[in-house]
Amino acid sequence: MSTVNLTLPDVQIREVRINSITGYLGDAGELVKLSENGIKDHNRKFTQCIGCSTARAGCMVSMITDAAVISHGPVGCSSCLHEFNMTYRVNAHLRDKENRRRRIFSTNLQEKDTVYGGNAKLEATIREVFERVKPAAIFVLTTCAVGIVGDDVQSVCDSLENELGIPIVGVTCEGFRSKVWTTGFDAAYHGFARKIIKKADKHRSDMINVINFWGSDAFADWFAPFGAKPNYLSPFNTVAELSRAGEACATVQACSTLGTYLGAVLEQEFGVPELVSAPPYGVAQTDRWFRALGKLLGKEDVAEKVIAEKKEKYLSQIEEIRAKLVGKTAYVAAGAAHGHALLDIIGELGLKAVGASVFHHDAEYDSGRIENDQLKQRIDDYGDVPHFNVCNKQEFELVNALVKVHPDVMLARHGGMTLWGAKLGIPSLLVGDEHAGMGYEGLVRYGKMIVETIENDEFVKNFQKHALNPYTKWWLTQQTDFFQVK
Repeated sequence: MSTVNLTLPDVQIREVRINSITGYLGDAGELVKLSENGIKDHNRKFTQCIGCSTARAGCMVSMITDAAVISHGPVGCSSCLHEFNMTYRVNAHLRDKENRRRRIFSTNLQEKDTVYGGNAKLEATIREVFERVKPAAIFVLTTCAVGIVGDDVQSVCDSLENELGIPIVGVTCEGFRSKVWTTGFDAAYHGFARKIIKKADKHRSDMINVINFWGSDAFADWFAPFGAKPNYLSPFNTVAELSRAGEACATVQACSTLGTYLGAVLEQEFGVPELVSAPPYGVAQTDRWFRALGKLLGKEDVAEKVIAEKKEKYLSQIEEIRAKLVGKTAYVAAGAAHGHALLDIIGELGLKAVGASVFHHDAEYDSGRIENDQLKQRIDDYGDVPHFNVCNKQEFELVNALVKVHPDVMLARHGGMTLWGAKLGIPSLLVGDEHAGMGYEGLVRYGKMIVETIENDEFVKNFQKHALNPYTKWWLTQQTDFFQVK
């Protein structure tokens, strides 16, 4: 179990805290074994692109309904944040929320500011943002330029917090701090825990925290039989709603990669127990998830009733889908834990996993519990996964792998990934809603989409004939991990 220290302004990076890596190629089962005994990262001699922690932190804080966000750095560093205005607009209705324009600003540091420092400019920006939009909280995201110069962001935030009377949260998330982009999630959650979430005198039995992105409201129906409602963290929360996360009786994850740190913080610092289970993808894991929830809430009988009712309703439908997918192969490209979740789905539906590209790998989770390890659970339930590539969005490695295995279908969650499958004539399915494949009903929902994607392959076949591949024949014949230093 990692140690939480909220007295420090910065969260410890994932490489140090939970031994996360961004380079590996081999069987998934071997990776799980190496993770148990200490694993060494494979650096790359060539990198095409990389994700940034600032964007991941911005992803969480910019989606808080009544907060404002300041990117402290050159204006270009905030250019990756505008997409969350669209994300909020497109997904708000899934939670019955009103669409509100996101309030994202930049201190717009210039060359002169990198010489003389940007503290004064940050202070002026915070004051102006407060006057213009009257937010319930302001989050200040640090960037590489600020980290290099050494601006004292936390002191500026602390001093103005008392004056303006709202939380002003410094989030230390410079891109160069960590090769693992998901450290940005941890940085945002560290800020929540330090300045937003309040300790509760008593926990409410009718509220369960759900750490997630912005998927549809799948958990309300699941929690209802237990007499509880979901408190989603943090997209579409108000600051006041987020502050009450410490009152919940439990915390569950939609994605263990996303919420590993916040789940541990809520348990260790606020007394809110984290569910001892990986998220519910696949029949076997969904069984375990409901039973773990029933045990945690002291309502095992309710859990068994829910399981029985849902299996009676959905298992026959799942069997029908399996029959249509006999002999089919699949490849997965996604973030770490959601990639494992998609591997659960294809395993349950009877597709053969011929490989996967996940963006990083956490050797352990902050809870320290083996039950939260979804990759190990996937292997135990459905077997090993060959050609398992830990690949931090290196598209040249993804294309190389797809050419070698050429599956019947490619599954992805992030934009830009399925383009490469389509260029190679591979039917490709992109589903952004991380809740779409959850539970028994999720298997039916996702399975139908997979069947439809495979059956309607005319477009990608025609697209392949006209698409240009920028990678050379030489590269496509090399080993996928050719540029990884072992």
